[in-house]
Amino acid sequence: MSTTTAETGRAPADPDGAALAFETLLPGRTWSGLTSREATVALQAVGPNDLPDAERSSWVSVLVAQLVHPLAILLWAAAALAALTHETTLAVAIVVVLGINAAFAFVQESQAEHAVDAIKDALPPQARVCRDGRFTAVPASDLVPGDVIIVGEGDQAPADARIVDGGASVDASMLTGESATVERVPVADPVVGPLLQAPQLILRGTSVVAGDVKAVVFATGERTQIGEVARLTSGIRPEPSPLERQVRRVAWVISVIAVAIGMVFLPVGILAGLSWKAATVFAIGLLIANVPEGLLPTITLALAGGVRRLARHGAVLKRLSAVETLGSTSTICTDKTGTLTQNRMTVRRLWTPPGTDTAAAARVMGWCHSVHQEDEALLGDPTEIALVEHAQVLTGPFDLVERDAQIVTRHRFDAGLRRMSVVARTDGVLEVLTKGALEAVLPRCADLPDGSPLQQGDRDAITAAAEALAASGCRVLALATKPTDMAGAERSVDETDLRFAGLVGLMDPPRVDAKDAVARCHTAGIRVHMITGDHPSTAAAVAREVGIATTRVVDGDALSAMTDEELRATVQEGEVVFARSSPQDKLRIARAVRATGSVFAMTGDGVNDAPALRYADIGIAMGRGGTDVAREAASMVLADDDFATIVTAIESGRQVYANIRKFIVYVFAHAIPEVVPFIVFALSGGAVPLGITGMQILAVDLGTETLPALALGQERAEPGAMERPPRAPSEHIITKGLLIRSWLLLGGVSAVLTGGAYLLHLHLGGWSPGMDTGPGSPLHQTYREATTITFLGIVLCQVGTAFAARTSWASLRDIGVLSNRPLLWGIAFELVVTAGVVYLPAAQEAFGTAALSLTDILPLLTFPVIVWGVDELWRAARRRRVRRFWP
Repeated sequence: MSTTTAETGRAPADPDGAALAFETLLPGRTWSGLTSREATVALQAVGPNDLPDAERSSWVSVLVAQLVHPLAILLWAAAALAALTHETTLAVAIVVVLGINAAFAFVQESQAEHAVDAIKDALPPQARVCRDGRFTAVPASDLVPGDVIIVGEGDQAPADARIVDGGASVDASMLTGESATVERVPVADPVVGPLLQAPQLILRGTSVVAGDVKAVVFATGERTQIGEVARLTSGIRPEPSPLERQVRRVAWVISVIAVAIGMVFLPVGILAGLSWKAATVFAIGLLIANVPEGLLPTITLALAGGVRRLARHGAVLKRLSAVETLGSTSTICTDKTGTLTQNRMTVRRLWTPPGTDTAAAARVMGWCHSVHQEDEALLGDPTEIALVEHAQVLTGPFDLVERDAQIVTRHRFDAGLRRMSVVARTDGVLEVLTKGALEAVLPRCADLPDGSPLQQGDRDAITAAAEALAASGCRVLALATKPTDMAGAERSVDETDLRFAGLVGLMDPPRVDAKDAVARCHTAGIRVHMITGDHPSTAAAVAREVGIATTRVVDGDALSAMTDEELRATVQEGEVVFARSSPQDKLRIARAVRATGSVFAMTGDGVNDAPALRYADIGIAMGRGGTDVAREAASMVLADDDFATIVTAIESGRQVYANIRKFIVYVFAHAIPEVVPFIVFALSGGAVPLGITGMQILAVDLGTETLPALALGQERAEPGAMERPPRAPSEHIITKGLLIRSWLLLGGVSAVLTGGAYLLHLHLGGWSPGMDTGPGSPLHQTYREATTITFLGIVLCQVGTAFAARTSWASLRDIGVLSNRPLLWGIAFELVVTAGVVYLPAAQEAFGTAALSLTDILPLLTFPVIVWGVDELWRAARRRRVRRFWP
């Protein structure tokens, strides 16, 4: 490592890395920077001051993944078997189904991750740097450690650097997430604690609000603090959502069932006398009947509907599966500023010495600031805007332009002195007006507002009042004045022998609905942790005010001292406030929460939040006050930045999960009447012809059932949805009870009804077991009519199942027979499609159907009532057995 010399004040770049030991970069020297040659050599050694590109999966790999999952493999096998047996139409139809499913999933999964790109886009392209003894503008990517840079008002820091001259108020929210500006000055003290809080450092991506600094670069590229954030962000791959894991499990379960049935019944059919071709047809039928081809697109479209509903409430979801994940959420790790609070500093309390009024304090707040006005909007530091607004409340509206004209001297805020002053003509009298930190103002005060001497007892009372304000979470400023007859005096003269005017406590107040939203979380069994870069006392005060049941307040130092096991135990024992948190802290907290088995949501708005947002089950970014980086890293964006919207989204997620279960019941119920005809065909050795064709099954699974299934996704939330704890992550979306209801109850009844109607029609047509029903035979038309009856019977059983599946517990009358209008339209569409399949000549040719007479149809119209009625009786018996609601 090259060392900085006192003689030259130059810090050559380290040839072995992109960083210098910033402890050696001390103020008080004449820093001349690097020569062009030194900079070129260093750039070749350390590389450009850029962030790494994000790694992305190729679109080919994403698409291939959608074509080789278990359900897809079963369908590929069915298509291959169909092609081998010259069932070309069926083979093409199955491939089309595969294409539709893959397209839906591909669109969802192939959205590129742009978080790292957003970080890069947010950084300045140019920098003012001293090269060859003079300052010039160069691309920020050309900076190297040892460069001397100037960062002025309105500029972003292009690298991590140590300040050696000047002073500035800095907006560090890009890295800290906190809206209050921080002061950065050239102090020689060693850096203690996190670099984000070091007063002598200006870090890449932070912005200078006021003032300017000269600084020596000590880190570039990936070694900067924002480079570390980018590295953490790009290194995190999103985990599959609970629903994605559940659907994958469902796919394997269905695959195993389909293969098992085939392995059991295929040899049985051959032994029973089936030809190999007939056995192959049987295998194809089993695969098609057991694979719910419409399940994946139906789930995708239902989730999309949930996304649209949430968008109307101000929550924009970027991943469809995030809708369901919200319903699983058991822990929320929330930011403070702008989420629980209004992200707007306000004066919470004005304290003046006993026996004095607020006039002097109001003058300081109204005159001593750098706020300016544009079209009646106040622009500037949020704290100073709050002071001006409160001054107008106390004294009435005033014109800032007129007041600026009355200011004769400005002593700008000095980060080292921690105060600012103006000399102005207030009511025709020349007066010094000062504000700043208590420890910077009180020692320079000699009198009280009325001119009486400031005694030690007065100082003790002022200090105690300031401590009380700070304990309540307020940022405390001291105010002082004094009359003067000198204009243009030295600052040290103006800021001596002041009259103490009062203390002002400022705070970013909680949102009005935050307390109610937190209470709803507690009712729903959801734990709320607060993670903020703010001071511990401020964070704890806000937590108490919004109702977070804080068990501990942990600052950054305490967190660093914890082992991973201790941190995991801390987040598990109760709600915690984490203060002074760094990006690494936030990611570590996220990992500890996940280690407890929780499905958790993490909010954030700054660049520093990106790694944790990527890691969380649900990353929630702020749409109004957040950065593009946070929005790209998150899976959900709050348009209104409101914590209450998160609670609404969780309730909607629970609703979506319950509705997914409803249409799984609906879809699975039809597997039984579709499979049974093939089993009967195999067991009879072909003596009983197939009761339904593969194309007719596809017409049911993709044509008639899709819209009613989607309409079930529109069901309103069950009563008490937010009064029950979150379901366990291990709970399966398909349970034993769901399978019993869908397969044995609804599916069994449907299979008996449709199978009976099929056999009855064949019998009435003169058929007996073993008779030929193939093309050209006398019974072929009767057979086509019989399979059409099976097809129509399944569709009508679907109608009864749709009404039954609307509730898993309550009576249909209790939720309203006609309350789901989309379902009624879906059923109407289903019947129209069915009529087309049955009566249109082209459809008859494609699906092997035949026109039915009114006499054939009338008995089938009882099927919906029978199916729904059996399930209604089952639910009534269940209600009598169990007196409380079970999902």
